[in-house]
Amino acid sequence: MTDADEDEFDPDEHAREHDPEARVRALQSLLIEKELLSSDAVDDVIATYEDEIGPLNGARVVARAWTDDAYRERLLEDGMAAASEVVDVDGDAIDLEVVANAPDEHHLVVCTLCSCYPWALLGLPPTWYKTPAYRSRAVKEPRTLLAEEFDTDLPSDVEIHVHDSTSELRYMVLPQRPPGTAGMDEDELVDLVSRDAMIGVERLGGGER
Repeated sequence: MTDADEDEFDPDEHAREHDPEARVRALQSLLIEKELLSSDAVDDVIATYEDEIGPLNGARVVARAWTDDAYRERLLEDGMAAASEVVDVDGDAIDLEVVANAPDEHHLVVCTLCSCYPWALLGLPPTWYKTPAYRSRAVKEPRTLLAEEFDTDLPSDVEIHVHDSTSELRYMVLPQRPPGTAGMDEDELVDLVSRDAMIGVERLGGGER
């Protein structure tokens, strides 16, 4: 690269060229053009993850772990096998590691290379999860990122662990059970679990497990 090229380097254009979402759209268009894929098939997959799955599967898994200590241990030992006890994840053959928040620990999930994500449990990844800014800042300055972008202010004595998902291994956060929920059953607890908490950009109140 010459000096002139360096002077003309546009970081925004570079980010757009390396945006995984743009690459996916281009690949989708090419496959449809070559009649290897139909737009209806794409719409059906999106509808399934948005309307039928979404983050509900993951929320059910978390609620079960909050109410069943033996299940919680199995979930932390073998995430996908334990998840399959509660929800249908047979079509997703990836390995899943579930990491548990604690009063002095917080876990944050990112994919630094693209947008690897446990679709079968959390539905479609949010747009911000795929952006270069999130992928970079989650590693370099996770505490600042959480405070500035997600209003999640963590005390200085809470240690943050960042987990980088790959095509072979995905991560999901097991949030702490919010206080004051001891009398709630599993179905009621499901409604308290958010997608963002299972990614780690939101921290549910802790005290009870």
